[in-house]
Amino acid sequence: MPFRSLIFCLVLTYFAIETGKEKERVKAYAQQKGSDDNDQVKYEAKFEIPADFGTIGAVVFENEHKNEMFIKEIVIETGLPSGQVTITCESWVHSKYDNPGKRIFFTNKSYLPSTTPSGLKVYRERELKILRGEIREVKGEFKSFERIYDYDVYNDLGDPDNDPDTARPVLGGSKEYPYPRRCKTNRPKTKTDPLSESRSSDMYVPRDEAFSEVKGQTFSTKTVYSVIHAVVPNVKATIMDIDEGFPYFTSIDSLYNEGVHLQAIEGGNVITNILPRLVRTVTDLGANVLRYETPEMIDRDKFSWFKDEEFGRQTIAGLNPCNIQLVTEWPIKSTLDPSVYGPQESGITKEIVEREIRGYTTLEDAIKQKKLFIIDYNDLLMPYVHQVRELEGTTLYGSRALFFLTPAGTLRPLAVELTRPPSGDKPSWKGIYDPCWDATGTWFWRFAKAHFLAHDSGIHQLYSHWVRTHASTEPYIIAANRQLSAMHPIFRLLHPHFRYTMEINALARQALINANGIIESSFSPKKYAIELSSVAYGKLWRFDQEGLPADLIKRGMAVKDPNAPHGVKLTIQDYPYANDGLVLWDAIKQWVGDYVNHYYPEASTITSDEELQSWWTEVRTKGHADKKDEPWWPVINNHGALVEVLTTIIWVASGHHAAVNFGQYDFAGYFPNRPTIARTNMPNEDATDEQITEFITRPENALMECFPSQFQATIVMAILDVLSNHSPDEEYIGENMEPFWEEDPNIKAAFEIFCGKLKELEGIVDLRNSDKKLKNRVGAGVVPYQLFKPTSPAGVTGKGVPNSISI
Repeated sequence: MPFRSLIFCLVLTYFAIETGKEKERVKAYAQQKGSDDNDQVKYEAKFEIPADFGTIGAVVFENEHKNEMFIKEIVIETGLPSGQVTITCESWVHSKYDNPGKRIFFTNKSYLPSTTPSGLKVYRERELKILRGEIREVKGEFKSFERIYDYDVYNDLGDPDNDPDTARPVLGGSKEYPYPRRCKTNRPKTKTDPLSESRSSDMYVPRDEAFSEVKGQTFSTKTVYSVIHAVVPNVKATIMDIDEGFPYFTSIDSLYNEGVHLQAIEGGNVITNILPRLVRTVTDLGANVLRYETPEMIDRDKFSWFKDEEFGRQTIAGLNPCNIQLVTEWPIKSTLDPSVYGPQESGITKEIVEREIRGYTTLEDAIKQKKLFIIDYNDLLMPYVHQVRELEGTTLYGSRALFFLTPAGTLRPLAVELTRPPSGDKPSWKGIYDPCWDATGTWFWRFAKAHFLAHDSGIHQLYSHWVRTHASTEPYIIAANRQLSAMHPIFRLLHPHFRYTMEINALARQALINANGIIESSFSPKKYAIELSSVAYGKLWRFDQEGLPADLIKRGMAVKDPNAPHGVKLTIQDYPYANDGLVLWDAIKQWVGDYVNHYYPEASTITSDEELQSWWTEVRTKGHADKKDEPWWPVINNHGALVEVLTTIIWVASGHHAAVNFGQYDFAGYFPNRPTIARTNMPNEDATDEQITEFITRPENALMECFPSQFQATIVMAILDVLSNHSPDEEYIGENMEPFWEEDPNIKAAFEIFCGKLKELEGIVDLRNSDKKLKNRVGAGVVPYQLFKPTSPAGVTGKGVPNSISI
C-alpha cells in the first residue's frame, strides 16, 4: 500500500440527472513528485474518471501529514471535453490529527448564490457554517486551524492580573466607548476584571490571515514584535535615564551620523537581523550601533522642519493631510459645555487674523472667498486635558491651528490656539500664538507649533491611521468570511484588499496600542490614547464619508461639480493628497463598476443576493454595532450603492492607508518635525518671573525638555522605519490579476483597463512633481508628493499603494 499523505475527492458541479443526487465521489492519494525552481513541492494524484463523470466544481482535501501544509494550487488534467480545471487555493490546510474536518476548494469560476450549480450548494453552505464556528463545538481558546471568524470587543489591551495599573476600559459595546469589533479569540477572562480578556498566550488569528513566508521573514509582525521585545529593552539599558531629553540639536543629528551604541544581546545578534536597514555593526568597536537613515525631508533641507511654509504645506501634502477643513463661520466656536470647559468662543480674533493677512484681504472676504482653513482638535482633546496632566512626563491642551490660502496657492499659518479648561479653583488658560518678529514671541510660536504637532501626531496615529483603516476594516473582513462564500464574486473582488490585515491588527493589540505599549509610552495622551481613539470614532467616523470625494466635501475641501474632472471641484487647487487620490479613486470606482455590472445585470439580482445582503447587514449590526442605528448607512439596493460601498472599502484599505502610513519615516523620522509628545507646558502658562527669565536665557533648553526623550524618540523612530517599509513580496494595487478574474474574459479585460489607469497615475504623479507652478509639491528642498504612486521597490521609499493594510 502506498504511503498516504494527501487525499483528494473530486466534487461534481451538478447532481446526477437520473437521481437528482450527488454522484459517487472519485478519490485518489497524492504522492510527492519533487520540487520546482521556487522550492515549491509538487504532489501528483491519478484519478480514474468515468467518461460521463461531468464537470468538476470542487475538490475535497484531507491532509494526512502530522503538520499543516500550504496548498497553492490544484491543477486537474481531466482528459475530458471540459478540459483542464484549475483551483486556486492559497491556503493553509490543517493536519487531520488537529482537526478531522476536511477542506473544500472550489474552482476558479465564480457564482452568485442564485446561480450556484446544484452539486455545489450544500458545500457552499457548509463551508460558511464552518467559518462561523457552527459545525464543530470549540472549547477554550481558538487554535489557528479552527478557521473561525467571529466578533469581540477590544477588551484585551490591558493586563490587570499582572499589573492593576494596566487595567483599561472595554472599547466597544457601550455609548461611552464605541468602537469597531475585532476578531474573537475565545481566551479566558482575567481574574481581576470579568469583562477583560486574558493576554496569557499568543493571539488567535485565522490561519489564512497570517503573513506570507517572505513578508514574515522581512519585517511584518515578527520584526515589530522584535523591535519591542529586543530593541526596546536594549535601548533602555543603553540610555539609562529614559526620561532624559536631548541636550541640544546636534545630539539629535548624531542619531543619523554616529547612532546609538547598543549592548550585546544574549543569543546572538538579534537586532542586526531584525533591523538590517538601521543597525550597523561597527567592527573595530565590536558593538552594534543603531544608526538611523536620514529621512528624505531632512536630507533635502535640514531646516525645513523649522519653516512656517513647510508647516502649512504638510497639512495638505504631508503625513496627515485629511484633517484640515474650510472655515465657514466666524467666530470659531466650541460645542462643549461652557460651564465645564470655559468660553465657547475661540481666542483667535478678527484682529489677529487681519494683522497676519494684512495686504491680502479682510476676514470677511477671506471666508467668503474660501481662503481660511483650520485643523481643530479643541473639542476632541479638551475633556482629556486634566486627566493627561495628572500623568508624569506629558501634558495636553485643546488645540487649533488656523491657515490662510495665499495667492501662490500655499497655506500660511496664522495662529495656534492652546487651551486648558478650568479645574476647581484654577481658571481656564488660553494661549494664542502667531508668527511674529521679536525673539521671545518667535520662540513662543515655535513651542506652540511643537505642541500642536504633537497633538496632530497623536490624532494621525490614533484616528487617521489606526481607526479609519486598521480597526474599521477588520469587521469587513470578518463579515466577508462569515457570509460570503469563497466562490462569491464580491468575496473574490475584496479578498486581495483584506490580506494580512487581521494579523497586523492582532500585533497592534499585542504590542503597539496595548497598555504601556509604544503608543502609550511615547504619545501625548499616554494611557488615555486608545480611549481617545474611541471618542474620535464615536464623534467622527461615518462609513458614508470614508470615501475620498465624500470626505473632501464634508471638510469643505471640495464641492460637487459634474463638470469637474472627478465630479468635484477642489477648494485648494494644489492639494496633492486630493489631486492624486481622486485619480486613484476614479480608477478603483471604474474597475468596481465594471465588475459589479458584469455579475449583477439587474438591480433585482443585488437585492436578492442573500449572501451579499447578509454580509452588509452584519458589517453594520455586528462589526460596527455601536453605530448600527445611524441613518447614514448605505442601503445596497442598486448598482450605484453597491459600487460606492465596495469602492470605499477598497480605497480605505489601499489608497487611504498608503497616504497615512508609508510617509511616516520621511516626515516623522526627524522628530522635531512631528514630535509625538510634548512633555512640558507652554513656557508662559502660569509662569513666574523667574521661570520666564530662565526660558528667555536658554529657550533651546526648554524646547529640548518639551520634545520627546531620547528613549521615546529612538524607539518611535525604529518603529516608524519598520512601518514605512515595503516587503519584497508587497502586493501593489492593480499589479497582479487574481486567477478568478482571469477565468472570465470580461473581468480580465476590465482589470487590464484598471491596470492601464494605474500606470497613467504613475506618470501623472511624476508630471505634477515636475510642475513648478505646483508649489505644494515642487520647490527648493521640498519632498515631492508621491504616496499615491501605485508601485514601489522594497524598502522605505515614500511611495507605493499596496492592495491591503499589511503593516
